[in-house]
Amino acid sequence: MILKVVVSVVCAAAVLTVGILIGHFGIDKGSSAPSWVNDVAKDVDEALIEKFLSEVDNIQIQENLRELTKVPHMATTPGDEQTVKLMLERWRDPETGLDDAWREEYMVYLSFPDTKNPNKVTVVSPTDAVIYTAREKEKPYTADQDDPEVVQPYAAYSPPGNPKGKLVYANQGKPSDYQELNKTMDLRGTIAITRYGGAGRAAKAINAAPYGVIGVLVYTDPLDINDGLMSDNNETYPHSWYLPPSGVERGSFNTHYGDLRTPYLAAKEDTYRIPVEDITGIPPIPIQPIGFEDAYVLICELGGEPAPANWQGAFNCSYNVGGPGFKQTSAFNSSDVKLDTFNRGELRNSSNVMGVIRGSVEPDRYVIYGNHRDSWVHGAIDPSSGTSVMLELTRVLGKMVKQGKWRPRRSIIFGSWGAEEFGLIGSAEYTEQYFTKLSERTVAYINVDIAVFANATLRASGMPSVQNVIFKAAKQVNAAGMESTSVYDNWIKYSNWTSPEHGLIPKMGYLTGAGSDYAAFVHYLGITAMDISYTYDRSKTNARIYPAYHTAYDTFDYASKYIDPGFFSHQAVARTAGNVLIRLADSLVLPLNCSDYAELLEMYLNRAVDLYQSKLQTVSISMEPLKRAVASFRSAASHLDQMILSSDLASETPMKVRRINDQLMLLDRAFLDPLAFPDKYAFRHVIWTSSSAGMSTFPGLADAFAKAESSGQSSDWDKVHYHLSVLSQNIAGAANTLVDVI
Repeated sequence: MILKVVVSVVCAAAVLTVGILIGHFGIDKGSSAPSWVNDVAKDVDEALIEKFLSEVDNIQIQENLRELTKVPHMATTPGDEQTVKLMLERWRDPETGLDDAWREEYMVYLSFPDTKNPNKVTVVSPTDAVIYTAREKEKPYTADQDDPEVVQPYAAYSPPGNPKGKLVYANQGKPSDYQELNKTMDLRGTIAITRYGGAGRAAKAINAAPYGVIGVLVYTDPLDINDGLMSDNNETYPHSWYLPPSGVERGSFNTHYGDLRTPYLAAKEDTYRIPVEDITGIPPIPIQPIGFEDAYVLICELGGEPAPANWQGAFNCSYNVGGPGFKQTSAFNSSDVKLDTFNRGELRNSSNVMGVIRGSVEPDRYVIYGNHRDSWVHGAIDPSSGTSVMLELTRVLGKMVKQGKWRPRRSIIFGSWGAEEFGLIGSAEYTEQYFTKLSERTVAYINVDIAVFANATLRASGMPSVQNVIFKAAKQVNAAGMESTSVYDNWIKYSNWTSPEHGLIPKMGYLTGAGSDYAAFVHYLGITAMDISYTYDRSKTNARIYPAYHTAYDTFDYASKYIDPGFFSHQAVARTAGNVLIRLADSLVLPLNCSDYAELLEMYLNRAVDLYQSKLQTVSISMEPLKRAVASFRSAASHLDQMILSSDLASETPMKVRRINDQLMLLDRAFLDPLAFPDKYAFRHVIWTSSSAGMSTFPGLADAFAKAESSGQSSDWDKVHYHLSVLSQNIAGAANTLVDVI
């Protein structure tokens, strides 16, 4: 009896409570509902985007770049510290700054040349008399090259040493190049000269060492960067954008990203560090970059047989492979090339500068926008074009926040990464330090590193799910220097393809490697990401990158005269990337499209079937599980996209919207497999990991198949089967995250 009374009282209380709540919110919802009811249903404000676009100023960007490039700012140098202070000053400005700005510091392992004992490349006679010395510093054309802080060209992480031997020409230093040379000569004790391209920087030395090569030179061939032009009298900088003869591309010669001594750990002062001798992925033998004026002297004197036709470059001589060594008729006959490197490793304090605009509705959901700050020299294009754009974005958005005109739905985090040039260190350490928080809360990462390679058209790469939001933003922005043509319409003229789903659209790239700071976000954390820039007309140049890349000529003078006069391309990138940023931060439902991801998976599947199915059938490996997984993903993606389109989510409960957004946000996490690629450091994404096979299909499967087909060993075919299973289960698992929640 007592129990019945208690139950009755509880039920009555519950009914009364519900009635009060209904009365409170239902009688006059417009006047009595709490403010958050309207806030949680608010969508992106198109008028605000138009205001943002109108306020992005090309002259402000120009002046940002002028300030950022006053001095060289290599990582951890006084110039770098100067840019740290500049970022903090701008982001703490009381009128245009962010909600908060701070520095995150890491103790990282970097590699530097010895300023008192510079690296040398010489040709020496049998008696060790110096016959020829390569230039140690680039030729000055402006005061910028004479700055005492300009670092001598060197290969970061190359070991010190003094190898001396006969010279051979090894093309791009690929494994196949050394194999080809090894067919006709003994490479033991030789020095190889290679050209940039084809293989990673460090790989040119790593590939050489097994053949007994004891040192490597690397240069940029005019055919690959200058469309064959070579003279600084009237053809190269300072007369055009082309690389002068003495220009040398510096770089980080390592194959892993992040701090080399604290793998998978944030490089804090008290973090455990592996011994230097245990570092992997760096050159085992000395390697040094030189300019093409010195490479010309060395290559044109080589003896031996002519190199294959596809090894020939722009020099007006035959590229011979070497005797090994020089021609008998050469003044260098019987001489050796000597390489003296005095690089040293050091632990240095490096800073990320972080800033935040806190979200009003979902402050625990982050849209991250980043670019590195450090350069090799003045770094006008790499990276300061991106930094100048980021500073303009934060000025415009910060002003809106300070004036109380806007606050994003989700939090926006800005990252000015340190020590990127040494291997994406700042961004990688950040993801390692905040691994769990970023994994659980990050909506997307936008990377704008080199904002402007040239001024012809937009270039964008990213996961297929971001394609639609980039397209939408690009349609709202005028192309650089064009009042009546959108970035989108200009882009589609330069690069396009016919999508089975959308018809003719601009062609986006994919983030398959570790070329910039998106790497840790994509490959390690599985965060949806994109990289946005302006680039050149590929029909007018064969340059593999803008010619002054990583040289002492990448200056404000170079950028303002030859890359983007007027800074209108910088402005177009700022408007496009900022538009995307606002949409990701403010949209009620995240503007990510799963069906576009399904289209990519279907394309990869079709390619894999064409390439591999017939052979796999002969070794009793079926592709049916992969086909079923991709079909399952298509079905789930279509269902979710249709549900979003057909629902009035502004009228739904906030929890339903949050659930859908979480499904969209976490999609790429479902493609992570920490065990799939044990030989690839911090690569876990089964769709976007790097690949050496060169096939437009699933990278792990492509690499495994190439190895098995080459070796024919049953254990390698087992690996193919393994990667098919990894793919099938990860794609099916991703599909399961998109279906209705159980």
